[in-house]
Amino acid sequence: MTTLPRPEHPRPQLVRERWLNLNGEWQFEIDRGDSGLERGLLERDLAQTILVPYAPESVASGIGDTDFLHAVWYRRTVEIPWDGEVLLHFGAVDHDATVWVDGVEVARHRGGFTPFSADLGTRRQGQGITIVVRARDLPQGPQARGKQSVAYANATCLYTRTTGIWQTVWLEAVPADRIESLRITPRPSAFEVETVLRRTRPGLRLSFTLSDADGVVATATAGADDELAPAARLVVPEDRRRLWQPGHPHLYDFRVSLHDTDDNEVDRVGSYAGLRSISIAGAAILINGERVFQRLVLDQGLWPDTLMTAPSDAALEEDIRLSMAAGFNGARLHQKVFEERFLYHADRLGYLVWGEFGDWGAAQSTVDGDPQQPTASYVTQWVEAVQRDRNHPSIVGWCPLNETWQALHDRITQLDDVTRAMYLATKAADPTRPVLDASGYSHQVPGADVYDSHLYEQDPVEFHRILAGKAYVNEHDGRTISLPYAGQPYFVSEYGGIWWNAGRVEDADDPDRLSSWGYGQRVRDLEEWFTRFAGLTDVLLDDPRMFGYCYTQLTDTFQEQNGVYDARRRPKFDIGRLRAVQSRPAAFEE
Repeated sequence: MTTLPRPEHPRPQLVRERWLNLNGEWQFEIDRGDSGLERGLLERDLAQTILVPYAPESVASGIGDTDFLHAVWYRRTVEIPWDGEVLLHFGAVDHDATVWVDGVEVARHRGGFTPFSADLGTRRQGQGITIVVRARDLPQGPQARGKQSVAYANATCLYTRTTGIWQTVWLEAVPADRIESLRITPRPSAFEVETVLRRTRPGLRLSFTLSDADGVVATATAGADDELAPAARLVVPEDRRRLWQPGHPHLYDFRVSLHDTDDNEVDRVGSYAGLRSISIAGAAILINGERVFQRLVLDQGLWPDTLMTAPSDAALEEDIRLSMAAGFNGARLHQKVFEERFLYHADRLGYLVWGEFGDWGAAQSTVDGDPQQPTASYVTQWVEAVQRDRNHPSIVGWCPLNETWQALHDRITQLDDVTRAMYLATKAADPTRPVLDASGYSHQVPGADVYDSHLYEQDPVEFHRILAGKAYVNEHDGRTISLPYAGQPYFVSEYGGIWWNAGRVEDADDPDRLSSWGYGQRVRDLEEWFTRFAGLTDVLLDDPRMFGYCYTQLTDTFQEQNGVYDARRRPKFDIGRLRAVQSRPAAFEE
Protein backbone atom coordinates (compact mmCIF):
# COMPACT_ATOMS: atom_id res chain seq x y z
CA MET A 1 0.00 0.00 0.00
CA THR A 2 1.34 3.43 -0.96
CA THR A 3 2.04 5.80 1.93
CA LEU A 4 -0.28 8.81 1.72
CA PRO A 5 1.72 11.65 0.10
CA ARG A 6 1.55 15.09 1.68
CA PRO A 7 -0.74 14.03 4.58
CA GLU A 8 -0.61 17.30 6.55
CA HIS A 9 -3.53 19.77 6.67
CA PRO A 10 -3.07 22.02 3.62
CA ARG A 11 -4.74 25.15 5.05
CA PRO A 12 -3.22 25.90 8.49
CA GLN A 13 -5.01 29.22 8.95
CA LEU A 14 -8.55 27.83 8.74
CA VAL A 15 -8.66 24.36 10.30
CA ARG A 16 -11.65 22.21 11.19
CA GLU A 17 -11.38 18.87 12.95
CA ARG A 18 -13.25 16.79 10.37
CA TRP A 19 -11.44 16.55 7.04
CA LEU A 20 -10.23 13.80 4.72
CA ASN A 21 -7.07 13.95 2.63
CA LEU A 22 -7.70 12.63 -0.90
CA ASN A 23 -4.09 12.48 -2.03
CA GLY A 24 -2.86 9.11 -3.27
CA GLU A 25 -3.72 6.95 -6.25
CA TRP A 26 -6.26 8.26 -8.76
CA GLN A 27 -7.18 6.95 -12.19
CA PHE A 28 -5.59 9.12 -14.88
CA GLU A 29 -5.54 9.60 -18.63
CA ILE A 30 -3.83 12.03 -21.00
CA ASP A 31 -6.15 13.67 -23.52
CA ARG A 32 -3.75 15.24 -26.04
CA GLY A 33 -6.50 16.32 -28.44
CA ASP A 34 -8.79 17.65 -25.68
CA SER A 35 -11.58 15.47 -27.02
CA GLY A 36 -12.12 13.40 -23.89
CA LEU A 37 -15.60 14.68 -23.12
CA GLU A 38 -16.77 13.67 -26.59
CA ARG A 39 -15.00 10.29 -26.29
CA GLY A 40 -16.70 9.37 -23.02
CA LEU A 41 -13.87 9.90 -20.50
CA LEU A 42 -16.39 11.36 -18.05
CA GLU A 43 -18.29 8.07 -17.85
CA ARG A 44 -15.62 5.34 -18.01
CA ASP A 45 -12.55 4.19 -16.12
CA LEU A 46 -9.28 5.86 -17.12
CA ALA A 47 -6.29 4.08 -18.61
CA GLN A 48 -3.52 4.89 -16.11
CA THR A 49 -2.87 5.52 -12.41
CA ILE A 50 -1.26 8.67 -10.99
CA LEU A 51 -0.07 9.61 -7.51
CA VAL A 52 -1.80 12.87 -6.51
CA PRO A 53 -0.74 15.63 -5.76
CA TYR A 54 2.26 15.25 -8.09
CA ALA A 55 1.90 16.59 -11.64
CA PRO A 56 2.03 14.04 -14.48
CA GLU A 57 5.25 15.59 -15.82
CA SER A 58 7.00 14.65 -12.55
CA VAL A 59 8.80 11.40 -11.79
CA ALA A 60 7.02 11.18 -8.42
CA SER A 61 3.59 11.01 -10.08
CA GLY A 62 4.40 7.67 -11.71
CA ILE A 63 3.67 9.16 -15.16
CA GLY A 64 6.74 11.28 -16.00
CA ASP A 65 5.47 12.52 -19.37
CA THR A 66 7.08 15.89 -20.19
CA ASP A 67 5.52 16.34 -23.63
CA PHE A 68 2.68 18.83 -24.14
CA LEU A 69 -0.40 17.71 -22.21
CA HIS A 70 -3.26 19.83 -23.57
CA ALA A 71 -5.78 18.10 -21.31
CA VAL A 72 -5.62 15.46 -18.59
CA TRP A 73 -8.33 13.58 -16.68
CA TYR A 74 -8.54 12.24 -13.13
CA ARG A 75 -11.09 9.87 -11.55
CA ARG A 76 -11.58 8.54 -8.03
CA THR A 77 -14.43 7.02 -6.02
CA VAL A 78 -14.54 8.10 -2.38
CA GLU A 79 -16.66 7.02 0.59
CA ILE A 80 -18.03 9.94 2.60
CA PRO A 81 -17.02 9.50 6.27
CA TRP A 82 -19.67 11.79 7.86
CA ASP A 83 -23.30 12.79 7.72
CA GLY A 84 -24.00 16.39 6.72
CA GLU A 85 -22.71 19.02 4.33
CA VAL A 86 -19.42 18.40 2.55
CA LEU A 87 -16.98 20.62 0.68
CA LEU A 88 -14.47 19.34 -1.88
CA HIS A 89 -11.27 21.42 -1.93
CA PHE A 90 -8.45 21.67 -4.47
CA GLY A 91 -5.22 23.42 -3.42
CA ALA A 92 -4.24 24.12 -7.05
CA VAL A 93 -4.95 22.66 -10.49
CA ASP A 94 -3.02 23.92 -13.52
CA HIS A 95 -4.65 25.52 -15.45
CA ASP A 96 -8.38 25.40 -16.39
CA ALA A 97 -10.24 22.85 -14.25
CA THR A 98 -13.71 21.35 -14.47
CA VAL A 99 -14.97 19.04 -11.71
CA TRP A 100 -17.85 16.56 -11.85
CA VAL A 101 -19.29 14.48 -8.99
CA ASP A 102 -21.41 11.50 -10.03
CA GLY A 103 -21.58 12.95 -13.55
CA VAL A 104 -22.85 16.37 -12.45
CA GLU A 105 -20.61 19.42 -12.91
CA VAL A 106 -19.91 21.02 -9.51
CA ALA A 107 -17.05 23.48 -10.15
CA ARG A 108 -15.03 25.34 -12.75
CA HIS A 109 -11.86 27.30 -12.05
CA ARG A 110 -9.26 29.13 -14.11
CA GLY A 111 -5.75 29.60 -12.77
CA GLY A 112 -2.99 27.17 -11.87
CA PHE A 113 -1.87 28.71 -8.59
CA THR A 114 -4.94 29.33 -6.42
CA PRO A 115 -7.43 27.13 -4.54
CA PHE A 116 -11.08 26.50 -5.27
CA SER A 117 -13.88 24.46 -3.73
CA ALA A 118 -17.09 22.65 -4.67
CA ASP A 119 -20.10 22.48 -2.36
CA LEU A 120 -21.33 18.89 -2.50
CA GLY A 121 -24.40 19.60 -0.37
CA THR A 122 -25.73 17.13 2.22
CA ARG A 123 -24.26 13.62 2.11
CA ARG A 124 -24.68 10.42 4.11
CA GLN A 125 -21.93 8.60 5.94
CA GLY A 126 -20.76 5.66 3.84
CA GLN A 127 -22.14 7.13 0.62
CA GLY A 128 -19.82 6.62 -2.34
CA ILE A 129 -19.18 9.45 -4.78
CA THR A 130 -17.15 9.49 -7.99
CA ILE A 131 -15.02 12.59 -8.58
CA VAL A 132 -13.82 13.38 -12.10
CA VAL A 133 -11.46 16.27 -12.90
CA ARG A 134 -10.43 17.57 -16.31
CA ALA A 135 -7.51 20.04 -16.46
CA ARG A 136 -6.68 21.94 -19.63
CA ASP A 137 -3.21 23.50 -20.01
CA LEU A 138 -2.26 25.09 -23.34
CA PRO A 139 1.42 25.99 -23.89
CA GLN A 140 0.78 29.21 -25.84
CA GLY A 141 -1.19 32.41 -25.32
CA PRO A 142 -1.62 34.83 -22.43
CA GLN A 143 -1.74 32.33 -19.56
CA ALA A 144 -0.24 32.84 -16.11
CA ARG A 145 2.25 29.98 -16.08
CA GLY A 146 5.32 31.50 -14.43
CA LYS A 147 8.54 29.94 -15.72
CA GLN A 148 6.98 26.86 -17.32
CA SER A 149 8.48 26.33 -20.75
CA VAL A 150 6.31 27.12 -23.78
CA ALA A 151 8.68 25.07 -25.97
CA TYR A 152 9.04 21.29 -25.82
CA ALA A 153 12.28 21.32 -23.84
CA ASN A 154 13.74 23.37 -21.02
CA ALA A 155 16.00 26.27 -21.98
CA THR A 156 17.78 29.14 -20.17
CA CYS A 157 15.42 30.06 -17.31
CA LEU A 158 12.34 28.16 -18.55
CA TYR A 159 11.57 24.86 -16.86
CA THR A 160 9.50 21.68 -17.05
CA ARG A 161 5.77 22.30 -17.24
CA THR A 162 3.25 21.42 -14.52
CA THR A 163 -0.20 20.23 -15.64
CA GLY A 164 -3.24 19.26 -13.60
CA ILE A 165 -3.47 18.63 -9.85
CA TRP A 166 -0.31 19.68 -8.01
CA GLN A 167 -1.55 20.48 -4.51
CA THR A 168 -3.61 18.55 -1.97
CA VAL A 169 -7.20 17.51 -2.69
CA TRP A 170 -9.42 17.08 0.39
CA LEU A 171 -12.94 16.80 1.76
CA GLU A 172 -14.20 18.83 4.70
CA ALA A 173 -17.30 18.38 6.86
CA VAL A 174 -19.08 21.71 7.40
CA PRO A 175 -22.34 22.84 9.00
CA ALA A 176 -25.04 24.68 7.06
CA ASP A 177 -24.23 27.85 9.04
CA ARG A 178 -20.50 28.27 8.92
CA ILE A 179 -17.39 30.45 8.93
CA GLU A 180 -16.12 30.73 5.37
CA SER A 181 -13.02 32.88 5.86
CA LEU A 182 -11.15 35.11 8.29
CA ARG A 183 -9.39 38.39 7.70
CA ILE A 184 -6.94 39.06 10.56
CA THR A 185 -5.26 42.48 10.65
CA PRO A 186 -2.56 43.16 13.26
CA ARG A 187 -2.42 46.58 14.88
CA PRO A 188 0.28 47.85 17.33
CA SER A 189 -1.57 46.45 20.35
CA ALA A 190 -4.52 44.49 18.97
CA PHE A 191 -5.91 42.23 16.28
CA GLU A 192 -8.91 43.18 14.13
CA VAL A 193 -10.77 40.14 12.84
CA GLU A 194 -13.39 40.13 10.09
CA THR A 195 -15.35 37.02 9.19
CA VAL A 196 -17.24 35.93 6.11
CA LEU A 197 -20.17 33.70 7.02
CA ARG A 198 -22.66 31.45 5.30
CA ARG A 199 -25.96 31.93 7.15
CA THR A 200 -29.33 30.20 6.86
CA ARG A 201 -31.00 31.56 10.02
CA PRO A 202 -31.00 34.69 12.19
CA GLY A 203 -29.67 35.17 15.72
CA LEU A 204 -26.16 33.76 15.22
CA ARG A 205 -23.21 35.23 17.10
CA LEU A 206 -19.45 34.85 17.01
CA SER A 207 -16.93 34.38 19.77
CA PHE A 208 -13.20 34.98 19.36
CA THR A 209 -10.44 33.64 21.63
CA LEU A 210 -6.78 34.65 21.38
CA SER A 211 -4.27 32.47 23.23
CA ASP A 212 -0.57 31.92 23.74
CA ALA A 213 1.47 29.27 25.55
CA ASP A 214 0.30 30.65 28.91
CA GLY A 215 -3.40 30.49 28.11
CA VAL A 216 -6.14 32.89 27.03
CA VAL A 217 -4.90 36.38 26.14
CA ALA A 218 -8.10 38.10 24.99
CA THR A 219 -11.69 37.35 24.02
CA ALA A 220 -14.42 39.15 22.10
CA THR A 221 -17.89 38.56 20.70
CA ALA A 222 -19.85 39.91 17.73
CA GLY A 223 -23.38 39.60 16.45
CA ALA A 224 -23.65 37.91 13.08
CA ASP A 225 -26.89 39.45 11.76
CA ASP A 226 -26.18 43.12 11.17
CA GLU A 227 -23.16 43.02 8.84
CA LEU A 228 -21.98 41.00 5.88
CA ALA A 229 -18.55 40.68 7.54
CA PRO A 230 -18.94 40.77 11.34
CA ALA A 231 -15.80 42.11 13.02
CA ALA A 232 -14.18 42.14 16.45
CA ARG A 233 -11.15 43.77 18.04
CA LEU A 234 -9.00 41.77 20.45
CA VAL A 235 -6.70 43.99 22.52
CA VAL A 236 -3.51 42.29 23.69
CA PRO A 237 -2.61 43.30 27.28
CA GLU A 238 0.81 44.93 27.52
CA ASP A 239 2.25 42.15 29.65
CA ARG A 240 1.21 39.54 27.02
CA ARG A 241 2.30 41.58 24.00
CA ARG A 242 5.03 39.94 21.92
CA LEU A 243 5.83 41.04 18.40
CA TRP A 244 6.38 38.87 15.37
CA GLN A 245 9.85 39.86 14.15
CA PRO A 246 12.26 38.45 11.56
CA GLY A 247 14.34 35.80 13.26
CA HIS A 248 12.30 36.13 16.47
CA PRO A 249 8.69 35.23 15.60
CA HIS A 250 5.84 34.95 18.04
CA LEU A 251 2.50 33.51 16.98
CA TYR A 252 -0.82 33.67 18.81
CA ASP A 253 -3.45 30.97 18.42
CA PHE A 254 -6.93 32.00 17.31
CA ARG A 255 -10.20 30.15 17.85
CA VAL A 256 -13.38 31.45 16.25
CA SER A 257 -16.74 29.86 17.08
CA LEU A 258 -20.23 30.41 15.68
CA HIS A 259 -23.15 30.00 18.14
CA ASP A 260 -26.90 29.79 17.68
CA THR A 261 -29.60 31.47 19.78
CA ASP A 262 -29.41 28.67 22.38
CA ASP A 263 -25.63 29.19 22.67
CA ASN A 264 -24.88 25.88 20.94
CA GLU A 265 -21.62 25.93 19.03
CA VAL A 266 -22.51 25.24 15.41
CA ASP A 267 -19.06 25.81 13.87
CA ARG A 268 -15.48 26.29 15.03
CA VAL A 269 -12.24 27.01 13.17
CA GLY A 270 -8.67 27.30 14.38
CA SER A 271 -6.13 29.80 13.09
CA TYR A 272 -3.11 31.86 14.20
CA ALA A 273 -1.59 35.30 13.68
CA GLY A 274 1.45 37.46 14.42
CA LEU A 275 1.49 40.94 15.92
CA ARG A 276 3.60 43.07 13.61
CA SER A 277 3.38 46.24 11.54
CA ILE A 278 4.81 47.36 8.20
CA SER A 279 5.12 51.04 7.37
CA ILE A 280 6.86 53.37 4.92
CA ALA A 281 8.83 56.40 6.09
CA GLY A 282 10.25 58.28 3.13
CA ALA A 283 12.51 55.83 1.30
CA ALA A 284 12.46 53.29 4.13
CA ILE A 285 10.29 50.24 4.75
CA LEU A 286 9.95 49.68 8.50
CA ILE A 287 8.99 46.50 10.31
CA ASN A 288 7.52 47.19 13.75
CA GLY A 289 8.78 50.75 13.37
CA GLU A 290 12.41 49.65 12.88
CA ARG A 291 14.73 49.56 9.88
CA VAL A 292 15.37 45.94 8.94
CA PHE A 293 17.62 45.38 5.93
CA GLN A 294 15.99 42.70 3.79
CA ARG A 295 18.63 40.16 2.74
CA LEU A 296 16.43 38.22 0.34
CA VAL A 297 17.06 35.30 -1.98
CA LEU A 298 15.12 34.35 -5.11
CA ASP A 299 13.29 31.08 -4.44
CA GLN A 300 11.62 29.35 -7.38
CA GLY A 301 10.24 26.42 -5.38
CA LEU A 302 11.06 23.60 -7.80
CA TRP A 303 12.32 20.08 -7.06
CA PRO A 304 13.84 17.64 -9.60
CA ASP A 305 11.43 14.76 -8.95
CA THR A 306 8.26 16.61 -7.90
CA LEU A 307 8.48 19.94 -9.81
CA MET A 308 6.27 22.69 -8.26
CA THR A 309 5.00 20.37 -5.52
CA ALA A 310 7.33 19.98 -2.55
CA PRO A 311 8.21 16.30 -1.98
CA SER A 312 7.19 16.67 1.67
CA ASP A 313 6.14 19.23 4.23
CA ALA A 314 9.61 18.91 5.77
CA ALA A 315 11.13 19.93 2.41
CA LEU A 316 9.32 23.27 2.56
CA GLU A 317 10.73 23.96 6.01
CA GLU A 318 14.18 22.77 4.95
CA ASP A 319 14.40 25.35 2.15
CA ILE A 320 13.77 28.15 4.64
CA ARG A 321 16.38 26.77 7.04
CA LEU A 322 18.93 26.40 4.24
CA SER A 323 18.32 30.01 3.22
CA MET A 324 18.71 31.30 6.77
CA ALA A 325 21.88 29.24 7.26
CA ALA A 326 23.39 31.08 4.27
CA GLY A 327 22.62 34.48 5.84
CA PHE A 328 19.36 35.39 4.10
CA ASN A 329 16.45 36.59 6.21
CA GLY A 330 13.76 36.22 3.55
CA ALA A 331 12.85 35.49 -0.05
CA ARG A 332 11.05 36.60 -3.15
CA LEU A 333 8.79 33.65 -3.91
CA HIS A 334 9.46 33.85 -7.59
CA GLN A 335 7.01 33.25 -10.43
CA LYS A 336 4.84 30.88 -8.46
CA VAL A 337 2.20 31.18 -5.75
CA PHE A 338 3.75 28.84 -3.19
CA GLU A 339 1.86 26.21 -1.22
CA GLU A 340 0.32 27.73 1.87
CA ARG A 341 2.32 25.31 4.04
CA PHE A 342 5.49 27.17 2.99
CA LEU A 343 4.07 30.40 4.41
CA TYR A 344 3.11 28.56 7.61
CA HIS A 345 6.75 27.57 8.10
CA ALA A 346 7.93 31.09 7.22
CA ASP A 347 5.55 32.40 9.91
CA ARG A 348 6.95 29.92 12.44
CA LEU A 349 10.59 30.66 11.63
CA GLY A 350 10.43 34.46 11.30
CA TYR A 351 11.31 34.48 7.60
CA LEU A 352 10.43 37.52 5.44
CA VAL A 353 8.50 36.86 2.22
CA TRP A 354 7.46 38.87 -0.83
CA GLY A 355 4.40 37.23 -2.37
CA GLU A 356 4.44 37.08 -6.15
CA PHE A 357 2.32 35.90 -9.06
CA GLY A 358 3.45 33.50 -11.79
CA ASP A 359 2.90 35.80 -14.75
CA TRP A 360 6.25 35.57 -16.58
CA GLY A 361 6.20 33.95 -20.00
CA ALA A 362 2.65 34.83 -21.05
CA ALA A 363 3.91 35.98 -24.43
CA GLN A 364 1.93 36.80 -27.51
CA SER A 365 2.38 39.06 -30.53
CA THR A 366 0.77 42.45 -29.90
CA VAL A 367 0.75 46.02 -31.18
CA ASP A 368 4.18 47.69 -31.17
CA GLY A 369 5.79 44.31 -30.54
CA ASP A 370 5.10 44.39 -26.79
CA PRO A 371 5.73 40.79 -25.74
CA GLN A 372 3.33 40.49 -22.82
CA GLN A 373 -0.31 41.54 -22.61
CA PRO A 374 -1.91 39.84 -19.60
CA THR A 375 -5.68 39.57 -19.47
CA ALA A 376 -8.35 40.32 -16.87
CA SER A 377 -7.97 36.71 -15.72
CA TYR A 378 -4.63 37.70 -14.21
CA VAL A 379 -6.40 40.15 -11.92
CA THR A 380 -8.90 37.52 -10.78
CA GLN A 381 -6.24 34.93 -10.05
CA TRP A 382 -3.99 37.41 -8.26
CA VAL A 383 -6.80 38.64 -5.98
CA GLU A 384 -7.49 35.00 -5.08
CA ALA A 385 -3.83 34.62 -4.09
CA VAL A 386 -3.83 37.78 -1.93
CA GLN A 387 -7.06 36.76 -0.23
CA ARG A 388 -5.64 33.31 0.53
CA ASP A 389 -2.37 34.61 1.98
CA ARG A 390 -3.00 38.03 3.52
CA ASN A 391 -3.16 36.70 7.11
CA HIS A 392 0.42 35.39 7.07
CA PRO A 393 2.70 37.69 9.10
CA SER A 394 5.78 36.57 7.14
CA ILE A 395 4.55 38.37 4.00
CA VAL A 396 6.00 41.90 4.01
CA GLY A 397 5.21 42.94 0.43
CA TRP A 398 3.32 42.02 -2.73
CA CYS A 399 4.54 41.87 -6.34
CA PRO A 400 1.77 41.17 -8.88
CA LEU A 401 3.90 41.30 -12.06
CA ASN A 402 7.51 40.65 -13.08
CA GLU A 403 9.55 41.97 -16.03
CA THR A 404 6.62 42.92 -18.21
CA TRP A 405 8.94 44.48 -20.82
CA GLN A 406 6.91 47.30 -22.30
CA ALA A 407 8.36 50.59 -23.41
CA LEU A 408 6.45 53.69 -22.35
CA HIS A 409 4.83 55.47 -25.29
CA ASP A 410 1.76 57.57 -26.03
CA ARG A 411 -0.62 54.62 -26.47
CA ILE A 412 -2.48 53.10 -23.57
CA THR A 413 -2.20 49.34 -23.84
CA GLN A 414 -3.91 46.38 -22.24
CA LEU A 415 -0.79 45.89 -20.14
CA ASP A 416 -1.16 49.42 -18.73
CA ASP A 417 -4.74 48.63 -17.71
CA VAL A 418 -3.97 45.23 -16.19
CA THR A 419 -0.90 46.49 -14.33
CA ARG A 420 -2.87 49.29 -12.74
CA ALA A 421 -5.81 46.96 -12.03
CA MET A 422 -3.56 44.45 -10.29
CA TYR A 423 -1.92 47.21 -8.24
CA LEU A 424 -5.24 48.76 -7.19
CA ALA A 425 -6.79 45.35 -6.49
CA THR A 426 -3.86 44.47 -4.24
CA LYS A 427 -4.19 47.73 -2.30
CA ALA A 428 -7.94 47.13 -1.91
CA ALA A 429 -7.53 43.50 -0.80
CA ASP A 430 -4.70 44.32 1.59
CA PRO A 431 -3.96 47.97 2.49
CA THR A 432 -1.47 46.91 5.20
CA ARG A 433 1.52 46.01 3.00
CA PRO A 434 3.61 47.80 0.34
CA VAL A 435 3.00 46.85 -3.28
CA LEU A 436 5.51 46.76 -6.12
CA ASP A 437 3.60 47.23 -9.37
CA ALA A 438 5.98 45.25 -11.59
CA SER A 439 9.38 43.93 -10.57
CA GLY A 440 12.23 44.92 -12.82
CA TYR A 441 12.22 47.45 -15.66
CA SER A 442 8.57 48.16 -16.32
CA HIS A 443 7.05 50.36 -13.62
CA GLN A 444 3.72 51.62 -14.95
CA VAL A 445 1.93 52.99 -11.84
CA PRO A 446 2.92 56.55 -10.82
CA GLY A 447 3.61 56.78 -7.10
CA ALA A 448 3.65 53.02 -6.50
CA ASP A 449 4.74 52.10 -2.98
CA VAL A 450 8.09 50.56 -4.01
CA TYR A 451 10.58 50.88 -6.86
CA ASP A 452 13.16 48.30 -7.93
CA SER A 453 15.47 47.12 -10.68
CA HIS A 454 17.06 43.88 -11.85
CA LEU A 455 20.77 44.27 -12.45
CA TYR A 456 22.88 41.27 -13.47
CA GLU A 457 26.13 43.11 -14.14
CA GLN A 458 28.85 40.73 -12.89
CA ASP A 459 31.75 43.18 -12.37
CA PRO A 460 31.40 44.80 -8.90
CA VAL A 461 33.13 48.00 -10.06
CA GLU A 462 30.76 48.42 -13.01
CA PHE A 463 27.83 47.34 -10.82
CA HIS A 464 28.63 50.23 -8.44
CA ARG A 465 29.12 52.70 -11.30
CA ILE A 466 25.74 51.87 -12.83
CA LEU A 467 23.87 52.29 -9.53
CA ALA A 468 25.74 55.43 -8.53
CA GLY A 469 25.59 57.08 -11.94
CA LYS A 470 21.84 56.92 -12.43
CA ALA A 471 19.08 57.88 -10.01
CA TYR A 472 18.29 54.20 -10.20
CA VAL A 473 18.30 51.89 -13.16
CA ASN A 474 15.09 52.04 -15.21
CA GLU A 475 16.34 51.01 -18.62
CA HIS A 476 17.09 47.78 -20.40
CA ASP A 477 19.46 47.64 -23.37
CA GLY A 478 19.37 51.44 -23.56
CA ARG A 479 15.59 51.48 -23.98
CA THR A 480 13.48 53.35 -21.42
CA ILE A 481 10.70 51.02 -20.32
CA SER A 482 9.75 52.40 -16.93
CA LEU A 483 8.49 55.44 -15.10
CA PRO A 484 11.36 57.36 -13.47
CA TYR A 485 12.28 56.75 -9.85
CA ALA A 486 10.27 59.06 -7.57
CA GLY A 487 12.05 58.67 -4.24
CA GLN A 488 10.06 55.78 -2.79
CA PRO A 489 11.69 52.74 -1.07
CA TYR A 490 14.08 51.07 -3.49
CA PHE A 491 15.92 47.77 -3.78
CA VAL A 492 17.73 45.73 -6.39
CA SER A 493 15.33 42.82 -6.41
CA GLU A 494 17.45 40.57 -8.65
CA TYR A 495 21.23 40.50 -8.84
CA GLY A 496 24.06 38.00 -8.93
CA GLY A 497 22.96 34.77 -10.57
CA ILE A 498 26.65 33.82 -10.58
CA TRP A 499 27.15 30.81 -12.81
CA TRP A 500 28.90 27.89 -11.11
CA ASN A 501 28.33 24.19 -11.71
CA ALA A 502 31.59 22.45 -10.80
CA GLY A 503 31.42 18.74 -11.54
CA ARG A 504 27.76 18.75 -12.61
CA VAL A 505 27.99 18.52 -16.40
CA GLU A 506 30.96 16.19 -16.22
CA ASP A 507 29.22 13.77 -13.81
CA ALA A 508 27.63 11.16 -16.07
CA ASP A 509 25.90 9.50 -13.12
CA ASP A 510 24.02 12.66 -12.13
CA PRO A 511 20.36 12.26 -13.24
CA ASP A 512 19.97 16.07 -13.29
CA ARG A 513 22.77 16.52 -15.85
CA LEU A 514 21.73 19.22 -18.34
CA SER A 515 23.45 21.87 -20.38
CA SER A 516 24.32 24.54 -17.85
CA TRP A 517 23.24 28.18 -17.87
CA GLY A 518 23.77 31.22 -15.66
CA TYR A 519 24.31 34.98 -15.81
CA GLY A 520 27.50 36.45 -17.25
CA GLN A 521 30.79 34.65 -17.61
CA ARG A 522 31.02 31.42 -15.64
CA VAL A 523 33.49 31.78 -12.75
CA ARG A 524 36.63 29.63 -12.92
CA ASP A 525 36.76 28.50 -9.30
CA LEU A 526 35.25 28.98 -5.83
CA GLU A 527 37.54 31.87 -4.93
CA GLU A 528 36.40 33.82 -7.95
CA TRP A 529 32.79 33.08 -6.98
CA PHE A 530 33.26 34.44 -3.45
CA THR A 531 35.14 37.50 -4.70
CA ARG A 532 32.35 38.33 -7.11
CA PHE A 533 29.55 37.61 -4.60
CA ALA A 534 31.20 39.71 -1.88
CA GLY A 535 31.93 42.57 -4.28
CA LEU A 536 28.38 42.80 -5.61
CA THR A 537 26.80 42.38 -2.17
CA ASP A 538 29.07 45.00 -0.57
CA VAL A 539 27.87 47.58 -3.09
CA LEU A 540 24.29 47.03 -1.98
CA LEU A 541 25.06 46.84 1.74
CA ASP A 542 26.97 50.14 1.51
CA ASP A 543 24.15 52.06 -0.23
CA PRO A 544 22.18 53.90 2.51
CA ARG A 545 19.24 54.49 0.14
CA MET A 546 18.59 50.77 -0.36
CA PHE A 547 16.30 48.84 2.03
CA GLY A 548 17.33 45.41 0.77
CA TYR A 549 18.39 43.15 -2.06
CA CYS A 550 17.45 39.81 -3.57
CA TYR A 551 20.17 37.41 -4.74
CA THR A 552 19.51 34.99 -7.60
CA GLN A 553 19.05 32.24 -6.44
CA LEU A 554 18.58 29.72 -3.60
CA THR A 555 18.98 26.48 -5.57
CA ASP A 556 19.99 25.38 -9.02
CA THR A 557 16.81 24.96 -11.07
CA PHE A 558 17.26 22.39 -13.79
CA GLN A 559 19.74 23.85 -16.30
CA GLU A 560 19.94 27.23 -14.54
CA GLN A 561 22.90 26.48 -12.29
CA ASN A 562 23.50 29.63 -10.31
CA GLY A 563 22.12 28.57 -6.96
CA VAL A 564 23.69 28.65 -3.52
CA TYR A 565 22.63 24.99 -3.26
CA ASP A 566 22.23 22.50 -6.08
CA ALA A 567 18.83 21.15 -7.14
CA ARG A 568 19.10 18.34 -4.55
CA ARG A 569 19.68 20.95 -1.81
CA ARG A 570 23.38 20.07 -1.41
CA PRO A 571 25.62 23.09 -0.59
CA LYS A 572 27.83 24.26 -3.46
CA PHE A 573 29.89 26.63 -1.30
CA ASP A 574 31.19 27.11 2.23
CA ILE A 575 27.87 28.23 3.71
CA GLY A 576 29.50 29.77 6.78
CA ARG A 577 31.69 31.94 4.57
CA LEU A 578 28.69 33.00 2.50
CA ARG A 579 26.81 33.90 5.66
CA ALA A 580 29.74 35.99 6.87
CA VAL A 581 29.64 38.11 3.69
CA GLN A 582 26.02 39.01 4.42
CA SER A 583 26.37 39.42 8.19
CA ARG A 584 27.96 42.83 8.37
CA PRO A 585 25.61 45.78 9.10
CA ALA A 586 23.96 47.51 6.15
CA ALA A 587 24.17 51.28 5.76
CA PHE A 588 20.35 51.32 5.68
CA GLU A 589 20.19 50.16 9.31
CA GLU A 590 22.62 52.74 10.71
